[in-house]
Amino acid sequence: MSVAEPRRIVLFRHAKADWPQVTDHERPLADRGRMDAAVAGRKLADSGIPFDLALCSTAVRTRETWKLAVQELPHRPKTVYEERIYEASPGELIEVLNELPDDAQNILLIGHNPGVQGLADILAGRSERDARERMSRRGFPAAAFAVLSIDGTWKTLEPGVAALLDYWAPTE
Repeated sequence: MSVAEPRRIVLFRHAKADWPQVTDHERPLADRGRMDAAVAGRKLADSGIPFDLALCSTAVRTRETWKLAVQELPHRPKTVYEERIYEASPGELIEVLNELPDDAQNILLIGHNPGVQGLADILAGRSERDARERMSRRGFPAAAFAVLSIDGTWKTLEPGVAALLDYWAPTE
């Protein structure tokens, strides 16, 4: 795989969670979240990105989001459940991404705010069409995702090196 080929990262926030009397890590999806996760999965499928790897937080709501979204994809990528994604800062998420193998060309990270939105903002040195304006206006609501592209290896991922190619949220 050539390093000259742009790599794509999709930063996907978990769908809407419920608030039962459980720890934050154990919160499940709400009914609306289950619907939005499937819709997001269809939108991810429409992107045509052939994901090599999905990195998912170990929290119940992220695992449920991924379980529903991945059913909509034409190809199920290898999935790694990563504890470090839960409550991670943008810098901690970059550290996780810096460890990715070179043969992973297109990855999906299913995580939480404020880390996911912060990472999209920090990585995007440039933007295509109106993606940044839409993301800035909408924020990063539950089940939203941003598609970014980078040149180089995962080890060279740092603030400002990516292009924000697209942004989607359930109300878009």
